[in-house]
Amino acid sequence: MSAPDERKIHRVGALRPNQLLHTYGVGSVADLPNLSVVMMGLDYWELQHATPIVEDRLLAAVRARLGHQVQALRQPPTLPETSDVFAEWAKTGVPVGVFPGWLRCSDTRCNRLARADSDLFALLGHAFQPDKVRYVHTCRGNGANRPTAVPARFVLACDNGHLDDFPWQYFVHGGFEPTEGHSLTLTESGTTGEAASVFVQCECKQRRAMSDAFGKAGEVNLPLCRGRHPHLGRFEPCDNPTRTLALGATNSWFAMQLRAFSLPRASDPVGQVVADFWGQLDLLATLPEAVAKTLMRTQTCWSELEPYGVDAVWQAIRDRADALGAGEDADGPDDELDLLRPEWDTFSGGVEVDLPDFTTRREQRPAGTQSWLDQVVLVTRLREVSALYGFTRIDAPEWGEIAGADPRCARLSDEDPTWVPCAEMRGEGVFLQFAEARLAQWERNAVARAREQRLLIPAHETWREQRRLPPGNWPGLRYVLLHTFAHLLIRELALESGYSASGIGERVYAGTGARPMAGVLLYTAAPDSEGTLGGLVSLGRKDRLGALVDRALDAARLCGSDPLCAEHDPRVHGRLYGAACHACLFAAETSCERGNQYLDRTLLVDTLSVSGCGFFAA
Repeated sequence: MSAPDERKIHRVGALRPNQLLHTYGVGSVADLPNLSVVMMGLDYWELQHATPIVEDRLLAAVRARLGHQVQALRQPPTLPETSDVFAEWAKTGVPVGVFPGWLRCSDTRCNRLARADSDLFALLGHAFQPDKVRYVHTCRGNGANRPTAVPARFVLACDNGHLDDFPWQYFVHGGFEPTEGHSLTLTESGTTGEAASVFVQCECKQRRAMSDAFGKAGEVNLPLCRGRHPHLGRFEPCDNPTRTLALGATNSWFAMQLRAFSLPRASDPVGQVVADFWGQLDLLATLPEAVAKTLMRTQTCWSELEPYGVDAVWQAIRDRADALGAGEDADGPDDELDLLRPEWDTFSGGVEVDLPDFTTRREQRPAGTQSWLDQVVLVTRLREVSALYGFTRIDAPEWGEIAGADPRCARLSDEDPTWVPCAEMRGEGVFLQFAEARLAQWERNAVARAREQRLLIPAHETWREQRRLPPGNWPGLRYVLLHTFAHLLIRELALESGYSASGIGERVYAGTGARPMAGVLLYTAAPDSEGTLGGLVSLGRKDRLGALVDRALDAARLCGSDPLCAEHDPRVHGRLYGAACHACLFAAETSCERGNQYLDRTLLVDTLSVSGCGFFAA
C-alpha cells in the first residue's frame, strides 16, 4: 500500500492480495500501527503492474452486474521486492488516503484534536520500516521525538455506503459549527475505553461525552449525511440519517463479491490453455497454418502456450474452432448470471478430470449413506477466482442481488469501471451430491413445509422489506437444508483436517425444476501457487467420511444453548435463521457464503422443540 503526499509517495504497509478483496477492499478503512487509511477507488490505481487474470465465466458475471464496459479482471498492482527500498517496487501498490481526517495528539498532557491537514501535524516517512510512518504533533519536542498523532476514534456512516469524518465541532457545540477558533481536545477517563468515558471539549468550555453520539437516529444530535465517498474523493446528494461508528467497526465495510471455479473446457492441458485465451487466439483459426504459427508467437499469452510446442497449440486451436462451429461449448442466455449451474454439471457429471487447475476423482459412498447420498467426488486440485464489484456499509448485502438493484451498493470508481480487482487461490475440496428422489420426498414433508411457511418465509420477507429490497428471492427449503448440513460438516472437518474452520469454505448447489441441483462442495484454498496439502481430500474417503457425517448429525441434535437455540423464532428476532447459534452452526465470515443466514438444524434432525421434519430424523 502506498499513500500519496504532495511531495512524496510513502509506503505505509503490506497486505495479502486476497485481503484486498475480503477485508480491506476499495472503500474500506485499514487500521495500521500508526495510521488509519482508506483504500482509494479504482480511478487512482496504476494498472501497469496489475496482472490480468483469465476467467471468462466470472468476467461475464461481473459484466452482467456492472455493464459490458468491464474488460478485465486484474490482480492488485505489485512488483517483486528487492533490497533497494527506493526502487520502483516500493512505489507500486494500492493507493490509500488518510482517513479519518482528524487526529489526536497521543501526549496525555495535550490531547489536541484537529484536522490532519492543519499546520499542527507533520507526516514522518520511513522508507525502511513502513509501519513506522506516522503523524506527529508539534506541541513539544523536535524531529522524531515529537508525540505521535493518532487517528480520531469515531466516524460517521449511512446505509447508502457513505462514510465521513465525525463532526466534532458540530457535536460538542450542540448542533452549531463555529466558523473559526474553538480548538478541541479529546480526553478519556478510566481504563474501560467505552464511549461514556471519552469526552470532547472545546476551549469555550463546551464538553460532551461520546456516548451521546450513539443511539437511535432521532435521539442523537448528528447532521444528515453529506453523501461523502472518501475513496472517490467526492460527494453526492444524500439526506439519510447518519450513524456513529467506532473506527475499525466490522460493519463499516461489507464486500460484494463473485466467485467462480476454473472449470475444464477441454480434455487436455493444451486445449484448456487455448480455451482460456481464446479471445486472443480465435482469429488465428481463420488464417493459413504457416501464418498462424508465426503470429501465435507474438501473442501476449505465448508464454503460457510455449511449453506445449507450436504444432500442438495449432491443433488445439483448430479443434476448438471446429467445436465452436458445431455449437459445442456455447453459453446460454442465463449463463453469465448463473455461476453455479456449470460447476454443478461438472461436479455431478460423473467424469473424472485431470488438469493443472482442476482434478477430480470419484470415491465410493460410505456405508449407510446410500439412501440419501448419490455420489462423492474428491477435488484434489481446484482454482478459485474472486472478484470485487461493490460494497455496502452498516448492513451486509443481500446475496444474489444485482448490484444496481441494491440501493445500498457503493461504487468502486467514479466512472463506470473498465476492470475490477480480483484474487486467485488454489486448493482442494470434497463434493457431496444428495439423492434427488429422497430430497424431493422430504420437501413434501408436512411439518417441514409448515415451518417454512409459518416461520422462515415471513422472516425472509421482513428482512428484505427492512433493507428496501423487493419481495421474493426466497432460496427455498432445499437450500436451507443443504446450507445447514454444510456448516455442520465444516466443524467436523476442521477438527480432523488440521485446517481452521475459517479456512474451509462452502459452495451450496440447490435448485428445483426441470434441472434440479442438490449438493455441497466444502473446500479450502490458499493464494500460494501450489495450493493446499491434501488433508481435506483425505477426509472424503469412504473409510472416514461416514463417521464424520454421523458425528456432525449427533452434534446437531443438542446445542449448548438449548432450549433457547431450538426455540428461536426468526420472526421475533429479525433474523434469517431458525434453530442456529454460535454454539452449534455459525461459521466464520470467510467460510459462509450467506453470512450465517438461512440456517436451521431442525430441518436436519429432531431437536428439543420440534420433531418430525428432519431430513435425517429416524
